[in-house]
Amino acid sequence: MKRTKIKDALSMSGDNRKILIMGWVRNKRASKNLAFLAVNDGSCLHHLQVVIDFDHFDNHILDDVHTGASVAVEGKLSTSQGTGQNVELQAEDFRLLGKADPNEYPLQPKRHSLEFLREIAHLRFRTNLFGAVTRVRHAMIFAVHKFFNDKGFYNIHSPIITGSDAEGAGEMFQVTTLDLNKPPKTKDGVIDYSKDFFGKQTNLTVSGQLEAELAALAMSEVYTFGPTFRAENSNTVRHLAEFWMIEPEMAFYDINDNMDLAEEMLKYLVRYALDNCIDDLKFLEQRRTNEEKQKPQNERSAMSLLERLEFVVASDFKRITYTEAIDILIESKPNKKKKFNYPVESWGTDLQSEHERFLVEKHFKTPVIITDYPKDIKAFYMKMNEDNKTVRAMDVLFPQIGEIIGGSQREENYDMLTKRMKDMDVPEKEMWWFLETRKFGTVPHSGYGLGFERLLLFVTGLNNIRDVIPFPRTPKNAEF
Repeated sequence: MKRTKIKDALSMSGDNRKILIMGWVRNKRASKNLAFLAVNDGSCLHHLQVVIDFDHFDNHILDDVHTGASVAVEGKLSTSQGTGQNVELQAEDFRLLGKADPNEYPLQPKRHSLEFLREIAHLRFRTNLFGAVTRVRHAMIFAVHKFFNDKGFYNIHSPIITGSDAEGAGEMFQVTTLDLNKPPKTKDGVIDYSKDFFGKQTNLTVSGQLEAELAALAMSEVYTFGPTFRAENSNTVRHLAEFWMIEPEMAFYDINDNMDLAEEMLKYLVRYALDNCIDDLKFLEQRRTNEEKQKPQNERSAMSLLERLEFVVASDFKRITYTEAIDILIESKPNKKKKFNYPVESWGTDLQSEHERFLVEKHFKTPVIITDYPKDIKAFYMKMNEDNKTVRAMDVLFPQIGEIIGGSQREENYDMLTKRMKDMDVPEKEMWWFLETRKFGTVPHSGYGLGFERLLLFVTGLNNIRDVIPFPRTPKNAEF
């Protein structure tokens, strides 16, 4: 008999049809005549109750069945006699597929801390929490591709190994096949990368943007969705060394078109989650509500998780310039009372998460898009404004998260781009291919990057970015 997923079984009527389910035992209860197993196969949040009648089975059939064991059960799906579920499976044939020693299995039917679950990431998928997060993550991956596909964008696989640094950050993971104990050296005593695998120094990419720009300047509208890497030694709840980025690039888009697309995409993704992940979101909301109760009254969120998601979908994002944002922050109460960790004193200050969240959560009480940042705090490829002080950059700010999207209109003028590269010490020789796109049929174009895990923090209501990616890579941690 073909296996029925528990998600499908729970949607069926209890008409005594025969089905076969397979999954992992979450809980076991037993009396003299009956035993009840809660079985889950990951297809949904809910478990299917399996009823074992000892009139039909040996009394010792469940001796080796404990939480974590895997089982296969064939039987009749009937209307449940108890509360909490509509149907249950009356077992007729039972097989233990894999044991789980209760003295060794670390996941018992109780609440575990997130810190503990990170230590057993190979098993945390089996918890209700990480089952929910995994399903939401999958739904968001699918929704990203569906959004762009439906709009006629083409997906581009940008390289993971690169010889360029898109952000100019310099904090990149090096890729080499050289013998690190005895690397070849030049006459000057420096490492000779011409002897390396690629004949030059290479790294793991921090962004697929530059390559996506090349494709957009032929295909018009493209996007990348892939892993990116930062060798930044940051042990915070917001940073990962390996994370996923969604980066659309669009020819013939100006900064306003760029903002329109970013707002449309974010609303689409959040709406998709609400429409397709409601059981998991309700579970995550209840978990978040319980956490909020532990906080002081003045630190509790004004909205529940679902209210916050609906709020974003229904709101028009407020659009302001960097200059307007700075003026608001300078005059704000937290700034005047020196409650910001990073005081805002003058124009040119690089905004921090606390500033971004103040604008979104306290001042405007809606998502915010900030544009026209000072050129000195933004990347070389951003288009200069006529004031020669600011660039056509944009950051989208969300409640609880701060910046969730960063982007800009790109500099399409060859002379302006080369000047910016010289000013910011970006080597032209290594970027010849990027510059040539500005010589051969250049056009206005724009793009942005969405940190996928930042989006998932917002959608799931979790607080630590390590809990929305299956196997987090952080400083001193590459386990699993």
